[in-house]
Amino acid sequence: MIGLLQRVQRAHVDVQGNRIAEISHGLLVLVGVQRGDGEFEAGRLLERLLGYRVFADADGKMNLNVCQAGGALLLVPQFTLAADTRSGMRPGFSAAADPGEGSRLFDYLLQQAQQHRIEVAAGQFGADMQVSLVNDGPVTFWLEVKPRL
Repeated sequence: MIGLLQRVQRAHVDVQGNRIAEISHGLLVLVGVQRGDGEFEAGRLLERLLGYRVFADADGKMNLNVCQAGGALLLVPQFTLAADTRSGMRPGFSAAADPGEGSRLFDYLLQQAQQHRIEVAAGQFGADMQVSLVNDGPVTFWLEVKPRL
């Protein structure tokens, strides 16, 4: 499972002109589900997202995680993160989970995140979304939990 996290001042998701999710200070995480991913990988990715230290402490060093910084979490499904771009001029998606499994695991990740003491918002699986953000830094990290095939 892949999480492309961006530290943001604010971010929101619109679907068909309607705002469906919004956060202020926190993390926008684009989530890609790969073939072979399961609940273990989703849980491990969430653990890393919540614990990853990308917010500044009193000395200006990235020593605080999103919970310690009082931030929020915006999870947005994005199957293109699982694309194979190693050759050619068109991405391949054979490594991406099928839509049913991708949706199930994204929902599982979201439900698990909502059990923590943090504001959580989410995009809509399978929708044509417009995602807007103000990246803070910019700070962007790629986190990946490889499937335990």
